[in-house]
Amino acid sequence: MTQQLLDLRQSGFIIAIDDFGTGYSSLFYLKKFQMDFIKIDQSFVSQLAVDSNYLALCESIIVMAHKLGIKVIAEGVETIEQRDLLIVAGYDYAQDYLFSKTFTAEKFENLFSNLYNN
Repeated sequence: MTQQLLDLRQSGFIIAIDDFGTGYSSLFYLKKFQMDFIKIDQSFVSQLAVDSNYLALCESIIVMAHKLGIKVIAEGVETIEQRDLLIVAGYDYAQDYLFSKTFTAEKFENLFSNLYNN
């Protein structure tokens, strides 16, 4: 698997670890697989609050990733407060309902098409 991921990366693919901080994600994988991005699991983001342990965890993940040259995506950002706390923590990207509700592939194609036809 390591060689396959390295081959994909050398072919121009961007590699990310999803749901970082839960399950099988491991600090060992960050350098072994030369990740471009980690996605902080939404279970951390959904519990963000000032002075919370979840904020401390998110801040620590962000600092560690940046020191390793890895960009950070926060999953599950649904409130302005979560976004603002993540801005202060230094995240790179965010995703979820604060920015857009989910939609069908057809709607995405129409949106994308309209961006380039205007």
